[in-house]
Amino acid sequence: MRPLDAEHVLREIRAGDGEELARAYASNRDHLAPWEPLRDDSFYTAEWQETHVRQCVVDAADGRGARFVIESHDGRIVGRVNLNNIVRGAFRSADLGYWVDSGHARRGLASRGVRAISEYARDDLLLHRIQAATLLHNLASQRVLTANGFERIGLAPKYLHIAGEWQDHVLFQLLLEEPLSPRRERP
Repeated sequence: MRPLDAEHVLREIRAGDGEELARAYASNRDHLAPWEPLRDDSFYTAEWQETHVRQCVVDAADGRGARFVIESHDGRIVGRVNLNNIVRGAFRSADLGYWVDSGHARRGLASRGVRAISEYARDDLLLHRIQAATLLHNLASQRVLTANGFERIGLAPKYLHIAGEWQDHVLFQLLLEEPLSPRRERP
């Protein structure tokens, strides 16, 4: 468990989180819709979420993923921060994904969550690099990434199927060097 501020922690997803995740996703359905794949109604159920949680726990044990929730002091899940597609060997890299509850947005939680997961990736998983992708118009997410030292590395046309269509994404990476700090713009 990693404190993010006086009221929130970042902790690994665990068995039993399905019901609270279903509540969090259902209450943020409209907020997340522009940024995520189309979701079937079953996605918003405790049963679906608990099945997903079990897979996340298996993936973590197998070293394929590291999925976390942002939890408030009252036990409510108000966001996710995930390392997906962890690759070892010469690559030692992962893909980053995150979201924050609409009622907790613009308070720095995403930035602190990305910082904490970056430190975890470097110190605990011994990764070399994290990659993240944002929709072209998701300037808020791009600010979170650049504030945490991620640098833009390119544009990926029709990269992911989001909100019902293949959409272009800006790609970012963070090299997990000591210390983690914002990069300066190249001349």
